[in-house]
Amino acid sequence: MNSFLDIVEEIKSIISDEFAPKKVFDKDVASVLGISQMNFATMKKRNKIPFNELLDFCAKRSISINWLLYGQSPESLVEATNKFYMVKYFSDVNASAGGGSDIECEEIEELEIPEQFVFMLGGEKELKNIEAINVSGDSMEPTFSYNDIVFINRNKTDVDRGGIFTIRTEAGLFIKRVQKRIDGKLDVISDNSIYNTQTLDANQVEVIGRVVSRFGDVD
Repeated sequence: MNSFLDIVEEIKSIISDEFAPKKVFDKDVASVLGISQMNFATMKKRNKIPFNELLDFCAKRSISINWLLYGQSPESLVEATNKFYMVKYFSDVNASAGGGSDIECEEIEELEIPEQFVFMLGGEKELKNIEAINVSGDSMEPTFSYNDIVFINRNKTDVDRGGIFTIRTEAGLFIKRVQKRIDGKLDVISDNSIYNTQTLDANQVEVIGRVVSRFGDVD
């Protein structure tokens, strides 16, 4: 796989016409990908590739993600990129800044995902555990935005190490960052700093599953 720096240079080349006659800098790539300059700098230092943002970038410009990540020509990927997988999608379920419906009571649709996205969900073996719902509200911005589709692994409900989960409380269905306290209670945290952290007893929170990925800017 290409390094973070290699991918950044390819993106600079792709968007150079949009910035001509100016030179394209890292901050411009960060802006195009929708990543803050601080997070971009951290990713660059750690060689951490922003797969979700790259998928969005490639989709909007009809670019093969395999070409960007591996340098494979589109011609060599015709058969592979025609392969798709399906996951359960609850299109009527919204979670984040407001209440939601019980997932089991909703009509299930199927969401088609490309083969190259499967590994971001944990591989083909995990697809049976994956469900997709919508994000509503701004409580988890900038991590998630309104109308993002998030993918939940319902087999991953252990909050001991923390992370972002879909949870249900008496107030409804939410996507929140959850951290377990020493006293066994759970801190329910919004990434948007204007929202206060809630501390709840573990028996007040039903953990639906860990959020493992997302599609951004979905109409």
